[in-house]
Amino acid sequence: MDSEIAFDFSPVFIIYKSGRIERLTGETIVPPSLTPHNGVVSKDVVYCPGDNLSVRVFLPEKAAVTDEKLPLLIYFHGGGFIIETAFSPTYHTFLTTAVSASNCIAVSVDYLRPPEHPIPIPYENSWTSLKWVFTHIDGRGQENWLNEHADFSKVFLAGDSAGGNITHHMTMRAAKEKLSPELSGSGISGIILVHPYFWSKTPVDDKETRDVTKRSRSEVLWEIASPNSKDGVDDPWINVVQSGSVDISGLGCGKVLVMVAELDVLVRQDWCYAAKLERSGRMGEVEVMETEGESHVFHLRNPDTEKAHQLVKKFASFIKGV
Repeated sequence: MDSEIAFDFSPVFIIYKSGRIERLTGETIVPPSLTPHNGVVSKDVVYCPGDNLSVRVFLPEKAAVTDEKLPLLIYFHGGGFIIETAFSPTYHTFLTTAVSASNCIAVSVDYLRPPEHPIPIPYENSWTSLKWVFTHIDGRGQENWLNEHADFSKVFLAGDSAGGNITHHMTMRAAKEKLSPELSGSGISGIILVHPYFWSKTPVDDKETRDVTKRSRSEVLWEIASPNSKDGVDDPWINVVQSGSVDISGLGCGKVLVMVAELDVLVRQDWCYAAKLERSGRMGEVEVMETEGESHVFHLRNPDTEKAHQLVKKFASFIKGV
């Protein structure tokens, strides 16, 4: 029967033996608004009509009445690939805050989610969204806000958790495939990975947790998102850090900011990711910001705390270049 539970990941989601998933969080949607909130206006634009996928574009209100060019932020939401959307209160609030603090224009990407749409579909959707954004590089794209206000010499990719993982892979791909015929390089100035979701079957170092329950939680999420993977959490999509076969020296951007949280189960993976980048010999600065005493995506759960404000301040200063 459809009521038989295959996996109970409450209070996040439940998967039934029929294959149906019941998402218990991250499904609420807030509309965009041309009435400014925190000095920012927003709108939704379809980027992939075939799959009815949209992005939410955020713009500082004061820029809307000028021809000012602003840094462009492209953001991929988290949620273990499985929950949340670009239109949830969590991400609408964060992007509004980040755009206000950064004085940038932002594109928040929605993608199809596993298990209905397993890996690598979220990556392919994300690449399609990037290609769509770069159709505006000559000022003749579909969305006027991007035509009029996006400075394509200052493009930043960012994401948290699964979105941080997506950001890494999109930046790697941008180094190999052109986002636009007009580009001589990747077109990406920098990336911000917030508590990115990287994992491996074997701990990356002697500081990473050996707690079976904690490790199993990270592994099960990936197995649900990528049921066709033969390698489990040693799949190169998720095992970016430990796998000797994954070369990240070609990461297609200048500077990198990796944000980690001291109590996050992913913290050692994230520190080791930054170290692997440093060892790779690639050109460009790698910076790590660690928040002490906090856990995974704390800034999204509690956005009004002082530490969340510090994270947003660092996020914004990276985009501003100060």
